[in-house]
Amino acid sequence: MKNNLLEKIKVSLPTFSKGQKAIGSFILNNYDKAAFMTASRLGEVTNVSESTVVRFATALGYEGYPELQLALQELIRIRLTSVQRMEVTNDRIGEGDVLESVLNSDMAKIRSTLETVSRADFTAASDAIVKAKRIYIIGMRSSASLASFLAFNFRFMFDNVTLVQTTSGSEIFEQLLRVSEGDVVIAISFPRYSKRIINAVEFAHMQGAHIVALTDSALSPIATHADSTLYAKSDMASFVDSLVAPLSIINALIVDIARKKKVELQNVFSRLETIWDEYDVYDKDSHI
Repeated sequence: MKNNLLEKIKVSLPTFSKGQKAIGSFILNNYDKAAFMTASRLGEVTNVSESTVVRFATALGYEGYPELQLALQELIRIRLTSVQRMEVTNDRIGEGDVLESVLNSDMAKIRSTLETVSRADFTAASDAIVKAKRIYIIGMRSSASLASFLAFNFRFMFDNVTLVQTTSGSEIFEQLLRVSEGDVVIAISFPRYSKRIINAVEFAHMQGAHIVALTDSALSPIATHADSTLYAKSDMASFVDSLVAPLSIINALIVDIARKKKVELQNVFSRLETIWDEYDVYDKDSHI
């Protein structure tokens, strides 16, 4: 179910029972807190039974409360301000060990991504990139660092890579002006989604380019026009997003393409090692 959840609750509120109205009103006013409450806890704060909470979820069209809770969590990642995100994260961690909490959360996201990412889409994305006439990579705000990392490594493997600069909306379209069929556009976006990348992906799709979307869910606006979609779990880590799972997907993509271009890359890096030695690029003095 898409993120019109709050509107659906508002519309349905008059038809609910007294207990369900209490739950609905609480969620409308405190969706950021409700997203991480168990059914039992939500029942406690609204003075209803746990079974009433479950019936509330099914009345909205969900199979059960866990599915409603996931929809709420998806909703807050898109809607919350940076200040609200900090407050929610602080509530979730409490007085616990921050390092342990964040690292355990990151490991869980990588495991979840491994279980759900489509191997078929991964292979299709890799094959399309290898065959592409031109490769455009675009990521905005926090995703810009992922786009930059991918472009840095792709430039060792391809001579047709463009990292789209995203300082202004007009510049994006100027850089994508010649995008066409046979090209690949790799778009990276996680909540909160940038409107500029949504427009850029729509434009590239209309020009016939193969769109590879690296994003968090099917609800992501850049997934709509994607030919190959790689879903990676991300989550709030205070005002920033945890992007370890997307980075792992990028690493896997680099490794897979490097294997397909093994002979060519061996020649490239043999030449580079000679240049690096000649110009003393890397420190080779032993410090042990």
